[in-house]
Amino acid sequence: MSEPQVPTLYAWLGGLPTLLRLTERFYERVKEDALLAPVFAHMNGEHPAHVAAFLAEVLGGPATYSAEHGGHPHMVRQHLNRHLSQAQRRAWVALLLDTADELGMPDDPEFRSALVGYLEWGSRLAVLNSQPGVTVDDNATMPKWGWGEVKGPWQG
Repeated sequence: MSEPQVPTLYAWLGGLPTLLRLTERFYERVKEDALLAPVFAHMNGEHPAHVAAFLAEVLGGPATYSAEHGGHPHMVRQHLNRHLSQAQRRAWVALLLDTADELGMPDDPEFRSALVGYLEWGSRLAVLNSQPGVTVDDNATMPKWGWGEVKGPWQG
């Protein structure tokens, strides 16, 4: 008997429709957050869909973000010289997880552990990439996140 196929995190959470609901609601809530609103004041109306496409690709969905928006190097460029703080990072992660709860996204321990792992890892990279002197590796590949990822500081 063969092993059952393990779904991607993308499939488990409900795919792009769920991620779009998440990012749209999240960015509505960002506007009401005193710490986060200034960070996203420049955001245009397409931003939630772009973030949903990025998350979809990272979590095992289609490579739409890379095909249409330039992949990981483009995402890194969005953070350059924004001088993000740890307080803003923590608020971003907390609000995103609160929004996931509000929308009834999967809350089983395995999924939430994987999601929190990615959000912690990715948001900490965003803070690092937002500091002065960072350069972009135009050959950087899109991160891929699954059910039990462990990344060292030497890996992308």
